Amino acid sequence: MTAIIEAHGLRKDFTVSEKAGRLRRIRRTVAAVDGIDLVIEPGEMVGYIGPNGAGKSTTLKMMTGVLTPSGGSVTVCGLRPVAQRTRLARRIGVVFGQRSQLWWDLPLRDSFDLLRHVYRVPAADHAARLAECRSLLGLDEFEATPVRQLSLGQRMRGEITAALLHRPAVLFLDEPTIGLDVVSKQAVRGFLASIGARGDTTLVLTTHDLADIERLCERLVVIDHGHVVHDGTLAELHARYQSRRRVVVDLDAPIGADHHAIAAALGGLADGVTLDVVSPDGQRLEFGLQDGANAGALVACVASVASLRDLSVIEPDIEDVVARLYQRRSAGCP
Repeated sequence: MTAIIEAHGLRKDFTVSEKAGRLRRIRRTVAAVDGIDLVIEPGEMVGYIGPNGAGKSTTLKMMTGVLTPSGGSVTVCGLRPVAQRTRLARRIGVVFGQRSQLWWDLPLRDSFDLLRHVYRVPAADHAARLAECRSLLGLDEFEATPVRQLSLGQRMRGEITAALLHRPAVLFLDEPTIGLDVVSKQAVRGFLASIGARGDTTLVLTTHDLADIERLCERLVVIDHGHVVHDGTLAELHARYQSRRRVVVDLDAPIGADHHAIAAALGGLADGVTLDVVSPDGQRLEFGLQDGANAGALVACVASVASLRDLSVIEPDIEDVVARLYQRRSAGCP
């Protein structure tokens, strides 16, 4: 299978001016993207994340032909984004959360009709695609409203529809749910999940809302200071930074607050289980589970020595593990 996006040694430098003394300024070169290698196959859903200033948006702008790389190479759909930008525009869709491709004073449906002519989409194909978007994103209630009068959530649903009407092979999404309310976020995520499930559109998503990544993307690429620091699944990221599931157990009666005494009473704990927290009254216990540890065996062990009132299994928090990754990088750790 031929990769739909390939970047090798991709680099983008910017020249910045800084004050040096009362009257003098000096110029220096800053690498926003510093030698990225990335291969994305057709149909993949890839989360591309990093802290502010890491180079995420710069990378997308080079892939879409907005910026010219300072070094390395990049191809999208077999095309060079800058040199073949017009041809590439017909193969990709782009949604930038802070910019609009809709006509501000026209009703939303008129923008869709104009885009049909811009991309030269056959009327029947346009109607079918628009009907699908209208149904999944609930466009009917505001399709006749001028874009300037739409709420942020309504406009973002319109932006995503506009980016998909010409059936692009690749959809680039830069902060598509920024500022949206819960209902709008659910609508957008559900729609993008349905698009990705079909497998005919490659999605590249940058966002600070990591719930988007968990909901939509199997592959996660983390960038920091212009370098890729992780490229793999969420599970691999959790394993790399030793994220653990937690089991919280509430007891009917206190079992004591002494960690050692409780650990001794629970001598049958499964391998890979640690007793991490005991409430002051000894009525709540919190355990950490390493990969492969059996939560069922743990619960059975606790139930054999105490009466259970409630329990919950808490999955690792992606925001926590990504934050630890950034902290390690800031401290100079690999």
